[in-house]
Amino acid sequence: MHTAELALSLLLVLIIVVSLLSNVLVLICFLYNAEIRKQVPGLFILNLTFCNLLLSASSMPLTLFGVLSNSHPGGHVFCQVVGFLDTFLTTNSMLSMAALSIDRWVAVVFPLSYHSRIRHRDAVIALAYTWVHSLSFSVVAACLSWVGYHQLYASCTLCNVRAVNAKAQFAIYTLVLHSLTFMLVSVVLCVTYLKVLKVARFHCKRIDVITMQTLVLLVDIHPSVRQRCLEEQKRRRQRATHKISTFIGTFVICFSPYVITRIVELFMTEPFNPYWGVLCKSLAYSKAACDPFVYSLLRHQYRKTCSDIINRLMKCSSLNGSGLQQENGNIVRSKEIVKEVELEARPAD
Repeated sequence: MHTAELALSLLLVLIIVVSLLSNVLVLICFLYNAEIRKQVPGLFILNLTFCNLLLSASSMPLTLFGVLSNSHPGGHVFCQVVGFLDTFLTTNSMLSMAALSIDRWVAVVFPLSYHSRIRHRDAVIALAYTWVHSLSFSVVAACLSWVGYHQLYASCTLCNVRAVNAKAQFAIYTLVLHSLTFMLVSVVLCVTYLKVLKVARFHCKRIDVITMQTLVLLVDIHPSVRQRCLEEQKRRRQRATHKISTFIGTFVICFSPYVITRIVELFMTEPFNPYWGVLCKSLAYSKAACDPFVYSLLRHQYRKTCSDIINRLMKCSSLNGSGLQQENGNIVRSKEIVKEVELEARPAD
């Protein structure tokens, strides 16, 4: 095995492990906390987690097998099923990110009318659209036999099996698919989150003005306290920018190489380096490992839920341990009492 194959294999193993553990943790938090289940964004996060878990359990291990053995397990039908799931789950997860960005935009820009604008019924309708959209492209690809094992990406995914007969049709399909998924979601993310950033900066600026007016009035304030207030203002402004950059940046960094390679591949006569194709596919997979942290686990509500779950488990284990210790003590004491009774009942010599 070459060094590049070993490195890609280790990268895929890391992505699979992190994706499975983090998404399962998000699912546990969703089931444990009733407040999370009541919130509208929880439905989008649940759908995104569902897609990431299935992708981590189906496509990722087969890509790892393809890197290690240069082939795919199972027959042609099995590969078609996995390729169908790969297209459906990737498209569905992208649209779920767009739905989450729209939800946050409405919550920040229209905070007073958020609950009247975004209701559970609206979230269900949005999720229904993501499923119909994803299923449409996946079914078309499966019916036209545009799903199979792609050597460049070492995975079962979209590929033009009939390269001579349907090259133009497959190119049109690929361009439309990525235009209505990656490009559309990119535009939605940029527009909504930049609007959110604009509102956040406005609020930060207003808070900074109030803080500065307060500092001016407090003449006897200690210089260290004044300095800490100014540093907190700077951190507040940077925090909003970092969050928005994370939402948009992870999406672009993870999916851009794969989508660009897909589009350029349509017009090239010479094939890409296979290591580059697997790397692009691995970057696209890594979004499933990033999503739980970007959208869920780093938020206060999820962190508090994880802490509550850990504390409850530790409390149960300590109670079980103390109960077992008490039970063992009772058994020992019972044996001692039995021995004492036997000694008392024994006749004297």
